Amino acid sequence: MWAASFLLIGPILATAPGDTPSSAVPVATPQQAEFFERRIRPILVESCASCHGAKVQKGGIRLDSREALVHPDLGPVVTPGQPEESTLIEVIRREGEIKMPPKVALSVDAVADLTAWVKMGAPWPESSELDAAANGTDASKHWAFQPIGDPSLPPVKRAEWPRMPVDRFILSSLEAKGLEPSRPADKRTLIRRATYDLTGLPPASADVDRFLADDSPDAFGKVVDRLLASPQYGERWARHWLDVSRYADTKGYILFEDANYPWAYTYRDYVIQSFNDDLPYDRFIVEQLAADRLPPSEDRRPLRAMGYLTIGSRFMNNIHDVIDDRIDVVSRGLMGLTVSCARCHDHKFDPIPTKDYYALYGVFASSMEPTKPPLFERPPATPEYVNFARELTSLEGKLAEFVAEKHRELTAGARSRVGDYLIAAQSSLDQPSTEEFMLLADGGDLNPAMITRYRKLLERTKKRHHPVLAPWHALAALPPRTFADEARSLASRGFATDDPSKPVNAAVVAEFSARPPATLAEAAAAYGRLLNNVESIAAEHDDRANLRGVEPGPLPYPALEQLRPLFHGPDAPADLPFDPYGDLALLPDRPAQGRLQELRNAVVKWRTTGPGAPPRAMALEDLASPVEPRVFVRGNPFNPGQPVARKFLDVLSHGQAKPFQAGSGRLELAQAIASRDNPLTARVLVNRVWMHHFGAPLVQTPSDFGLRSDPPTHPELLDHLATRFMAEGWSIKALHRQIMRSAAYQQASDDRPEAVAVDPENALLWRMNRRRLDFEMTRDSLLAVAGRLDGNVGGPSFPDITADAPSRRTLYGFLDRLNLPGLYRTFDFPDPNATSARRDPTTIAPQALFLMNHPFVVGAARSVSGRATGEEDGRIAGLYGALFQRSPSNEERGLAREFLREDGASAASWERYVQALLLSNEFSYLD
Repeated sequence: MWAASFLLIGPILATAPGDTPSSAVPVATPQQAEFFERRIRPILVESCASCHGAKVQKGGIRLDSREALVHPDLGPVVTPGQPEESTLIEVIRREGEIKMPPKVALSVDAVADLTAWVKMGAPWPESSELDAAANGTDASKHWAFQPIGDPSLPPVKRAEWPRMPVDRFILSSLEAKGLEPSRPADKRTLIRRATYDLTGLPPASADVDRFLADDSPDAFGKVVDRLLASPQYGERWARHWLDVSRYADTKGYILFEDANYPWAYTYRDYVIQSFNDDLPYDRFIVEQLAADRLPPSEDRRPLRAMGYLTIGSRFMNNIHDVIDDRIDVVSRGLMGLTVSCARCHDHKFDPIPTKDYYALYGVFASSMEPTKPPLFERPPATPEYVNFARELTSLEGKLAEFVAEKHRELTAGARSRVGDYLIAAQSSLDQPSTEEFMLLADGGDLNPAMITRYRKLLERTKKRHHPVLAPWHALAALPPRTFADEARSLASRGFATDDPSKPVNAAVVAEFSARPPATLAEAAAAYGRLLNNVESIAAEHDDRANLRGVEPGPLPYPALEQLRPLFHGPDAPADLPFDPYGDLALLPDRPAQGRLQELRNAVVKWRTTGPGAPPRAMALEDLASPVEPRVFVRGNPFNPGQPVARKFLDVLSHGQAKPFQAGSGRLELAQAIASRDNPLTARVLVNRVWMHHFGAPLVQTPSDFGLRSDPPTHPELLDHLATRFMAEGWSIKALHRQIMRSAAYQQASDDRPEAVAVDPENALLWRMNRRRLDFEMTRDSLLAVAGRLDGNVGGPSFPDITADAPSRRTLYGFLDRLNLPGLYRTFDFPDPNATSARRDPTTIAPQALFLMNHPFVVGAARSVSGRATGEEDGRIAGLYGALFQRSPSNEERGLAREFLREDGASAASWERYVQALLLSNEFSYLD
């Protein structure tokens, strides 16, 4: 009995996607090609190619082409679309007899990436295929890299149709194809469309009635202004931005620490507030990248903005992957450029060399997250906070006291056992570096981390002449059998060289001249005696100065003063900085490690969850000394190549970019991105805003404006919007007004066969695109019509979005990036592990099943039914007004009466009737 056009169930069930045959060779989409270049090709090159590449094929297996993977002589290594049936996935998971790579297993992230790649069909964008997209394209002439112009408004025939300048560009394109725009949408459709677009919620019946009664020429403009002033506007548009910023409440794969980000929500609150306050977009960018580098201000709330960089996945705390993720969210998220594709090699398509990638790498490598995240507002002077602060001070005091004790023990041992450490460091010079491993010593042993510090000292001083350690390096080079004789000869000559500019420390020469060492161990002991004697002399010298009340000066003997930097100074192995949260976790002996971790965890736990704990900003700060980056050859951090300067991308710098000068360079990077001279930033933003209003962007790849992108459907319109956007102070609200007040936006969404024949994809916008509500709008609408929606803005995340109790907007649901609930994926929620500007909508059966059967939906239907009162006709009319903001037709009234009579007109039948209305296309789609 139900009208076919009324139900959502039919089309969802009818259009479930089929499986792609495994034999088919899928054409890589731009997104898949980017995923392959960023995540898959580096794994195959670094971990597989040496044994299974063009030169060597152990076991007859090659992994350097898709054909070899799918159709090798020995059978397929990969079954596209079926990772569980793929030999490659089995061996990298190390589940059977064969384990690959044989020596060191791939990281968890690498296994997950390869599994996802096989599941998507193992697309392999060969260079020949991909180069075709950019073949013959001069990067310098690519449309996206040209300065943003200010095109003149084109002439049109129907001069009465345009309401805003954007309409002239739309109408000009339509008239060129012999098309007419569609009729205006009715006012009910228009206010529903605008309310959802700007707030993500259905309009209130009273607001609809007010708009329908307003016959003034600017009635719709007043609706737009009211919606832009609503706090719910910031919530809706924050969700769009959180997709770009890959927001989640957890860190992903991690060990030995809390997997949650306790203050991720402070970044979300910042984004909501920024949209509601209409923060200029250029300032929005700068604060998210470098709020800590801005001039000091009493308002420290912008520090929250740097969550844009810090809320990404932690990749098992692999700093190189963390930085790569930050480069990606900055380049794709803000400029629509896939810079991360240049991590292992020059970008295959866009003019981004590897050295530009590592120039940005140096910027983020020169930044660190403070171990104690900063407060961004003054804590309230409540008894709860006073108790919190008192306990925090106590816990931090215990930690500092323990670390200070271990610090004293460690530095004292490092100075008293100089000889032992020198021998151990010298022995380690020919062994692999242990910097990537956590090494612990038993109490009383030489400390592995301190050996590493002495080793670095020897490495530094061996490369260039060092007056104190030059004798050591000369002695260390002697063969053991003739050591004593040659050491005596060197000492008799005072370790002199042919170069008079390379003097040797007189105290060291005197020590070895008096007692030439017979072994390197004796030489090490001599250094130990000498340095400890200098330390005693220096301490006595300083004590005498303190007794006289003056600052201690240099030692009276230059040779002795020259020895002191080996004990004191930033490069001295034993001169460790005191930091309860620094690298000291590697330094204490094994019995102390557990206690140290216990004390640290107590501080962190209390700071984050203690009653009265104030929220903190997930900020960054610059290192004291910026990193001087080098290109990692083939992306391997253990194979550093040529040095590069920290700077912006050359392709966007009108020539070679100038090196950054201030600290890490984050502020200069942010200013370069937010510059009016940058041809990408404004274009990328207005393209995305247009996409969210029309359901389709002007540039079909909103996060890739590179050479593989299709040109804009309306290039002059894109530049017009970008120019006006910057001219009006980078105001996103002003951009909304330009778009929404246009005749193009206010068109009806009806199909017209004559227009479909010319432009079936509606690329020319001869009508408004019909759109389905996304996941957040669907859930929030259910709460709104049920009268259960919590209108409070901001605050921490809540755990279960489908429980009956939580009535907060879906925006505030807890997002676990490692275990995203299936319901999110069912409704096309983007992967929070990567920046995503666009959601790809699907229509699958589980969406309808959720709306038909889930207790959350059933509960909402019960609440809606309970709110409708009165006689039967009055209740039916009330339900249509609440759900669809209109009155029911006579046919709809008749269908309702018939259903209710057949079902007994009980309370349960009313609830089932309401749920049927909630399943309708009219509730779930925007016209």
